[in-house]
Amino acid sequence: MMLMPLKCELPSVLWIATCLAPCLAAAAAPGPTAAAGPPARSFAEDVAFLRAHTKVLVLADGRGAAQVAVAPEWQGRVMTSTAAGGAGPSYGWINRAFIAAGVIDPHINVLGGEDRFWLGPEGGQFSIFFAKGAPFDLEHWFTPGPIDTEPFQVVRSATDAAQFRHAFALTNYAGTVFNVRVDRTVRLLGPERAWTALGVPAASGVSMVAFESVNAITNAGRTPWTADAGLLSIWILGMFNPSPATTIVVPIKPGPESRLGKAVNADYFGAVPPDRLVVKDGAVFFSGDGQYRSKIGVGPLRARPILGSFDASNQVLTLVQFTLPPAPHGYVNSKWEIQHQPYAGDVANSYNDGPPAPGAKPLGPFYELESSSPAAALAPGASLEHVHRTLHLTGTRGALDAVARAALGVSLDEIERALPPCPLLDSAIPNRGLLSSRGARRQ
Repeated sequence: MMLMPLKCELPSVLWIATCLAPCLAAAAAPGPTAAAGPPARSFAEDVAFLRAHTKVLVLADGRGAAQVAVAPEWQGRVMTSTAAGGAGPSYGWINRAFIAAGVIDPHINVLGGEDRFWLGPEGGQFSIFFAKGAPFDLEHWFTPGPIDTEPFQVVRSATDAAQFRHAFALTNYAGTVFNVRVDRTVRLLGPERAWTALGVPAASGVSMVAFESVNAITNAGRTPWTADAGLLSIWILGMFNPSPATTIVVPIKPGPESRLGKAVNADYFGAVPPDRLVVKDGAVFFSGDGQYRSKIGVGPLRARPILGSFDASNQVLTLVQFTLPPAPHGYVNSKWEIQHQPYAGDVANSYNDGPPAPGAKPLGPFYELESSSPAAALAPGASLEHVHRTLHLTGTRGALDAVARAALGVSLDEIERALPPCPLLDSAIPNRGLLSSRGARRQ
């Protein structure tokens, strides 16, 4: 729900009708147990659709329950996954209309996928998405072909893993040329390895699919990559199906802003309304409804190596882990502006899609969970690696709650109640009790 900046100085009845109508309508909407996103398709249906348009490698465990669909020609991206075989729900967001149209978009080909390889920075004086001197707006924003339209070579594949490689050159906003080699491995993880990596005791009554991408960039040229000419970073983005009952959780380290910086950076596309973003001592909560274009990020002093989301309508807990090593050269800054601090960027990001302008169509809609590597100051022949791991869990609420508490530091109830139903409505109607734009509150 978008909170409109209305100025209301009308008599009380007319004030409620005019200023609170959107909130009241949302409050009367079905709750998370009834509200849902688009009808879920099965994994087999999504794989069949994808195979009509591109080559697909399906990684599977011995039982065929956990499966992952990977598209080599689309930069070796993980398109979708399931924990329950071909008939099970498909977790990745796939842009069927765009794929079926078969038209190349010069700005970005929004194919979808749960784990896609990108490079940063997106904006700033060292951007690889804007040409030198171009204004930082959507009209002049172009995703580089090597991470958008060019296929990756399959080096080897097995039942549970696939390895890819691609070499190319990029030129940044400052005119620096990078000769890059990418090595990427996508691997399905068995339950034992997944629980160990998560650092959480295995939960009974939970079905899981877990996979990771191991991504490396190598300076394939003869010139060192230096901070004054611009640096690259590995950037992995996962696109998921939105719903009115989906809340994103980004755990953060608590502490004073004077020492750790802002708890969250939320001004990528303008301020995020307060009913869509809530910051608490140990976590940031952000709407994943796909209805309002907004983005948040957490810097290296605040970040923990995990973020996630909970879809209360389908009782799906999604967790994303990533490597968080020392970063002597900082993290690239992707804000769309000439920057005072080009290496004061974020480690973990989340994007919620929505119309970029009134009356415009959204890219999806979808929401994203993202992670980035440190800036890569590499000598010729040197490499930097970044691991991004995705887990989807379904099962009993008690079991999922225990995992959420252990991994994210918050309970499912806390996640569901984190975002306020409507700031105007809360202030206007004392003790409003059970009503919520995100559904009936649990008692």
